[in-house]
Amino acid sequence: MPTVESKITIAAPLDEVYTLARDIERFPEFMDDVEEVKILERTDERQISHWVGAVKEFKRTIQWTEEDFWNDDEYTCHFRQTEGDFSEYSGNWEFTESGDGTEVTLVVEYEYNIPLIGPLIKNLLHKKMQQNCDSMLAALKTEAEK
Repeated sequence: MPTVESKITIAAPLDEVYTLARDIERFPEFMDDVEEVKILERTDERQISHWVGAVKEFKRTIQWTEEDFWNDDEYTCHFRQTEGDFSEYSGNWEFTESGDGTEVTLVVEYEYNIPLIGPLIKNLLHKKMQQNCDSMLAALKTEAEK
């Protein structure tokens, strides 16, 4: 399954960055490709959310529902799609203290099957998934460093 990974260092304390990342309903306020996030169910460690993302290059939106498992002791989140446009979609966030603030790592595994698409489109999709992860972390950095 294709995988993308992105890392960034944010000049803000670990607790603040982690708390901001947990507040996924705010993502559309500062992430261009995220149009909507709605929490459907929430407990201290688990939440189910519905997402609408924009793929501007293809002039379409994608939607999915995901289940997130947050571990406040380890500053991690594991997520997986429960239904939606991806054939498979899962990954994890990791937040660690660094000398310059907080290092955030986002890893996403995905499969998006479109009948009759060739390797070129799959390569474009992989590039778009990498750009999306990079831009999510850049937006999180900008918001956390305000």
